[in-house]
Amino acid sequence: MPYKVITLTEFILEEERRGKKSTGAFTLLLTYIENAAKMIASHIKMAGLADVVGDTGKTNIYQDEVKKLDVVSNDLLVGTLLSTGHVSAVASEELEKPIFSKQKKGAYMVFLDPLDGSSNIDVNISIGTIFSIYRTNDQLLQRGSAQVAAGYILYGSSVMFVYTCGNGVNGFTLDPSIGSFLLSHPDIRVPERGLIYAINEGNELLWDDSVRQYVHDIKKTNLTAKKPCKLRYIGSMVADVHRTLLKGGIFIYPKDKKDMNGKLRLMFEVNPLSFIMQEAGGMAVSGKASPLDREPKKIDERAPIALGSEEDVKKYISYVS
Repeated sequence: MPYKVITLTEFILEEERRGKKSTGAFTLLLTYIENAAKMIASHIKMAGLADVVGDTGKTNIYQDEVKKLDVVSNDLLVGTLLSTGHVSAVASEELEKPIFSKQKKGAYMVFLDPLDGSSNIDVNISIGTIFSIYRTNDQLLQRGSAQVAAGYILYGSSVMFVYTCGNGVNGFTLDPSIGSFLLSHPDIRVPERGLIYAINEGNELLWDDSVRQYVHDIKKTNLTAKKPCKLRYIGSMVADVHRTLLKGGIFIYPKDKKDMNGKLRLMFEVNPLSFIMQEAGGMAVSGKASPLDREPKKIDERAPIALGSEEDVKKYISYVS
C-alpha cells in the first residue's frame, strides 16, 4: 500500500474540517506559528557562527537574563501573530505586559514562552517554544481548561512541532529538504509508568520533606515498576517534558523554601504542557489538583507542577498530600 505523507498544514486543515462552524482562522494561526518556528530554528542553527548567542545585558520582568535569541524569537512570534488579524492579544514571557491588536479584533489570544531553556543556548542543548491559545474573552486570564490548543516546538537533534487542540496529541518533524513538518508521531500516548524522573536536585535542601522522601524512595526502586529510577534533567522544561511524553516517568518542579509558590509560570509553561500531557493520557498536578482548574489571578503567576505517567504522578501525590 502506498505510504501517505501528511504535512502539519494538511493535518490541521483536516482537524478543522471536523469542527463545527470552522472559519479557517485557527488553521491560519497555527500556520503562522509554524512559519515563525522555522525561522527561529534557522537562527538557532547559526548559533556560534552568527551573533545570535550570549546575553543582551538585560533582564526580563522575572529577573531572568535575556539572551539575544530570546529577543529574536519573541519579536518573530509576536510580530507574526499580531499581523494575522486573527489574534486580539499576545502575552509573552519577554514582555512587561500583553500587547493588544490595534483593531482589538481577532478570535484568539495567545500566550508564549518564545524560547524555553534559553540558558542552554550557548552550550548547544535542546530548547523550545511553548504556545497556548484561548478564545478571545472579556477576561485575558482564563483557566487552563479553557485552552483551545497548546503546543511546543522542540529545537534539538531534529525540530519537532507537537500540539493538541483537545483531540489527542500529535508530533511533526521538520524535513529540512522540503521545509515542511511531517507527521512522525501520531496519537502520542504517555506510558502508564516510567523509569525516569526529572527534577533539579541542586534544590534538594530547599524541598519539603515529603518531596525529598519521594525522590529518595524512587532512587531505590520505582514504586510502581519495582525498578530503580534514573535521573535525567536537561534544564529546559520543554525538553524534559518531551522526553517524559515519549518515554514515561515524571517531571517535577515543586514549591520550596525559596520559591514558596513554585517557580514555573502558570500561563506560559505549566498550563500548556499540562494540557498536552493530559491529552496524551498522562496526568498533571499543581499541589493536589490539576493546574488546568486553577483560576489565575495575575499574568506572571507561578505554580508548582508534577506531570507525566499517571501511575507515577499518583504515587507522587500520595507522598506530598
